[in-house]
Amino acid sequence: MAKKKIIIANWKMNLSLVESKRLVQEILTGLKAIFKEKKGQINFETVICPSFTDLVSISEILQKNKEEIFLGAQNCFWKNQGNFTGEISPAYLKNLGCNYVIIGHSERKQFLKEDGEMINKKVKNALLSGLVPIICLGETKEERDRGLKEQAIINQISQFLEGVKINSGQKIIISYEPVWVVNTGQTVNSEEVEYLAKIISQRMIDLFPLPIVRNNIRIVYGGNIDLNTIESFINLENIDGFLIGAASLKVEEFLKMGKIMS
Repeated sequence: MAKKKIIIANWKMNLSLVESKRLVQEILTGLKAIFKEKKGQINFETVICPSFTDLVSISEILQKNKEEIFLGAQNCFWKNQGNFTGEISPAYLKNLGCNYVIIGHSERKQFLKEDGEMINKKVKNALLSGLVPIICLGETKEERDRGLKEQAIINQISQFLEGVKINSGQKIIISYEPVWVVNTGQTVNSEEVEYLAKIISQRMIDLFPLPIVRNNIRIVYGGNIDLNTIESFINLENIDGFLIGAASLKVEEFLKMGKIMS
């Protein structure tokens, strides 16, 4: 059976609490309409990743609805408690209703100097806490220009997943986001994305049993996806969904992308 597609909204450091609550309500209303139109036969899941300060309120809204929409966080720490001022525990995230957590986003690597060791520890603790890590990776422009994009991706996977074990009840998502296109308006052609997704998939097969790769690991694309570009990637064999930034803040555009996936 084919893996269910997934569309992940990363709201980043945008929106007030009032704006976040309004947007998630509008998304819920739109999803209900899509579900009704499709008579409940949909093949995609929706994940909303608001800012930390809005998680509790958004969780309360989502728990009152039975649509296939899940809560995610934009980051977590690698410990569940302790003297770590300003950090957020994966266990706390799980307890307040999160199912997913973004780990290693290129903006955190760029601005907060997250490295492979930190990301690896976060992935392990997210899994132990019952969260699905959305692990971001991708090549820089320099790596691409030097012909090292494949090696860069393989190296990142090896670092981020070193010592990681996945049982049949756990899942991970790999988000391929070429660093050189994030927040630039540039895009990658679909053939290149499919080629690199195959490399990621093969590396997963090297690391984990084939049934785990087939059933518990999804690969999504996160390079400036919007309504104008999504159709180029929607039918790629090795892409199971999308991590969407700016376009996820526009309710009509986000819902149209979801409808395309349905």
